[in-house]
Amino acid sequence: MRWHLAHRADKACLPLADRHYNRQKIGSPQFVQPGRCVVLKAESAIWVTSWPFPQYVKHAWAGAWINCLYRREGGEGLASDWIREAVAATRGIWGEPPPLGIVSFIDPLRVKPRKVRGRLAIGESYFSAGWAHVGYTKGGLWVMQQTPDTMPLAEC
Repeated sequence: MRWHLAHRADKACLPLADRHYNRQKIGSPQFVQPGRCVVLKAESAIWVTSWPFPQYVKHAWAGAWINCLYRREGGEGLASDWIREAVAATRGIWGEPPPLGIVSFIDPLRVKPRKVRGRLAIGESYFSAGWAHVGYTKGGLWVMQQTPDTMPLAEC
């Protein structure tokens, strides 16, 4: 397992978190919203899964785990493998996932597409990791989802 458990104010994670496009307050000591979270770090990457209480969520995937931050700046292997391992580690910590599984919101205007088989693609690493594009938020973000039946098994 390349991921190691960290916390919402881990100083080693701050530079990577500050360079993520959805960062609200660059330089703030905490880089995760209030509530339940799993923060995973590696030498060149950070992954955050949050689990907000459904009553405080205003989107259609209330109750799902949310991958609210994934940034990788190097390291060996495919990004899809890193994603699969992060989901497996999250399951190892939290146990059985909620019925809606895990979702991630991608801003197609802020993510640089990469060429895959001759076409520009966004979210290709998530697709390769077993996620599916399931819709859009009211604000136009792509919603990627992985349901419990397609998730990797728990790993610690």
